[in-house]
Amino acid sequence: MTGRRAGRKITPRPRSNLAGRRLTQKVAFALLWLTGLAAIVALLAVVGYVALQGAQVLNLEFLLTPPRGGLSGEGGISTTVVTTFYLALLTIAIAAPLGVGAAVYLVEYADEIQGRVIRLLVGLARFGVETLAGVPSIIFGLFGYALFVAAMHFGFSLLSAGLAGACLILPLIIRATEEALRTVPRSYREGSLALGTTKWQTVWGVVLPAALPGIITSIVLSVGRVASETAVFYVTLGGSYRMPTSLLSGGRTMALHVYYLAMETRAFDKAMGTGAILILSIILINAIINYLSRRLTVKE
Repeated sequence: MTGRRAGRKITPRPRSNLAGRRLTQKVAFALLWLTGLAAIVALLAVVGYVALQGAQVLNLEFLLTPPRGGLSGEGGISTTVVTTFYLALLTIAIAAPLGVGAAVYLVEYADEIQGRVIRLLVGLARFGVETLAGVPSIIFGLFGYALFVAAMHFGFSLLSAGLAGACLILPLIIRATEEALRTVPRSYREGSLALGTTKWQTVWGVVLPAALPGIITSIVLSVGRVASETAVFYVTLGGSYRMPTSLLSGGRTMALHVYYLAMETRAFDKAMGTGAILILSIILINAIINYLSRRLTVKE
């Protein structure tokens, strides 16, 4: 055996192949860097252009006065900021409990069901969530108009817009919460059950706290989706520039206000100013996501 091993000749790999692989690796890395830089440059260009154009009209009066309507786009954006806040709060209050509860059922309980009909319904529910996540927002708007505005007689109001917006972000919350729950190690569940706890006690006291960073991230991302959405609220909120006084009052979000200013007035500079405030709001929301995720991860 020793003689055979000693007699074997180790054939060195050709240097040309090694050099070719290194060249391929360098080219691949260069392309990845270029695509990353291109994305960053595009983002900075959009944000920078809107911020520079909008800075011309940004002042305290613009932020604290309501719009006055008209082709000149007079007034500020105070009521649109308040309406955006009210609508985001109402939408999340409706969608978050439903989305988190549905995700908990699909991940923790659905696989334990034995009935054939129930398992079929669970499969249809999962398919429906996946499908609705890719439906254009205007479809949710038309659904909200037909059901909440017309059939249920809520009219163009915060309530109609909040319910339609909840339908829009519900698939996002369900899918993100499902992923967060699946990242919790199975050993957490087994250890808790081994101590004599019930299934619900394990879910409430062990699984949900461990998945909390991902759940909060999905909820805050949904707030950003609501703040930047236009189509679904165009046909459910009404577009009034006045301050909403109840759930049945109409209103206008900042994103809707940008659309009205850009399409129906000559105040393109104020549209840019409103867009700049909207972008800053989205950046602030993303900063909150990162902060909360880090704090909750450190606590764990």
